Amino acid sequence: MYSAQWPAFCRQCLSIIRPYADSITCTDDFLQLRDDFHCPACGSTRILSHPELDRLAIAHMDCDAFYAAIEKRDDPSLRDKPLIVGGETRGVVSTACYIARKSGVRSAMPMFQARKLCPQAVVIKPRMAVYAGVARQIRQMMLALTPLVEPLSLDEAYLDLSGTERVHGMSPARTMAKLALDIEREIGITVSIGLSGNKFLAKLASELDKPRGFAVIGMAEAKSFLRDKPVGMIRGAGKVLQARLERDGFPTIGALQDADPRDLAGRYGATGLWLSRMANAQDSRPVDPEGEIKTISSETTFDTDLSRLADLEAVLWRQAERVSARAKAKSLAGRTVVLKLKTASFKLRTRSASLDVPTQLADRIFRVARTALTREADGTKFRLLGVGISNLAPAAEADPVHLIDTGSDKRAAAERAMDRIREKFGGEAVGTGRSLRTQKRRG
Repeated sequence: MYSAQWPAFCRQCLSIIRPYADSITCTDDFLQLRDDFHCPACGSTRILSHPELDRLAIAHMDCDAFYAAIEKRDDPSLRDKPLIVGGETRGVVSTACYIARKSGVRSAMPMFQARKLCPQAVVIKPRMAVYAGVARQIRQMMLALTPLVEPLSLDEAYLDLSGTERVHGMSPARTMAKLALDIEREIGITVSIGLSGNKFLAKLASELDKPRGFAVIGMAEAKSFLRDKPVGMIRGAGKVLQARLERDGFPTIGALQDADPRDLAGRYGATGLWLSRMANAQDSRPVDPEGEIKTISSETTFDTDLSRLADLEAVLWRQAERVSARAKAKSLAGRTVVLKLKTASFKLRTRSASLDVPTQLADRIFRVARTALTREADGTKFRLLGVGISNLAPAAEADPVHLIDTGSDKRAAAERAMDRIREKFGGEAVGTGRSLRTQKRRG
């Protein structure tokens, strides 16, 4: 079925290699080189080989434990320690390094649970301005390879490198491997890459070999690769749908492959047809530079319930800064500002306000959300506060001068000046008067 020679290259030095069949082993999931195969040029065992390696062009790249990796890069004393980036006792885990993950710590886990699992972990609050700055650097490196970059979050994106061979003088696979090396050398963190013929499979592949990995799922092997996997591996098949599928006799993707698409459509409507396509590795979605991002938001759960407006305002400002940093990193702005509050009795309140023109400025996000917050801060105790922007638009449409008044222009100019200083010297290099006042009240 496969030729004696496969396309292969060394991920360490990018040398092209032509391994013969006796260098190849088969696993249940995919074909690979023997572990003891070394690059003739540099001696590395980081060899990537696959029959379709030179023909696949859809990649998914995911930074490894992004926030934690940046913290360890900036503080080498943390390198060999379990590290959690996230909120305080009642908060949640934003990112856990791979050492902490060995203890069972996972993203979005309540912090109290993470501390029980890994009591020796160092816990650091997120520095969103720093992370956003690194994300911008990586985004520019991706865009230098192809304009077809679809960001999913600060730390992951799809890339379509179809037709770039002549531009870069190498296959999309080698181009992505070079990008990983460049990020490691210039940024100081590692990434994992998945390569395939569509987005669904590329995303799955990137999760097979973490951290610092590069995995390939070819189109010829895709259905067999998927066959014994649980239906939950299909992105978008949530817990409710998974439970229903299992009750109906579809616990694995293979069961969906064997089902008549008309039967699935009769049971689940359009979702059934979508499940059939995904199960059979059919994903026609293009890599869209506009991306899947619909909202940009940030929220925090308090250590103790808050009710005073001044305390809530201080938290709101920090969240507005984080939303602003993420929006600027993605070159986006929002026409709608959304305030989210959760009471001590877990009742959720959301309030939104539409703007005449989109914004990405922390000052304006804060001021709009504060108007709603002032109405809600009636003595009610809150355990969570968040803010976000939606109805997204390109940054070029955002925050024109003389938007409201001279004061607004001055605050916008000051914020942009601080952004430039933070990008050059780090996220804590300078703070606003509001930030300093907040720290003084807390101190």
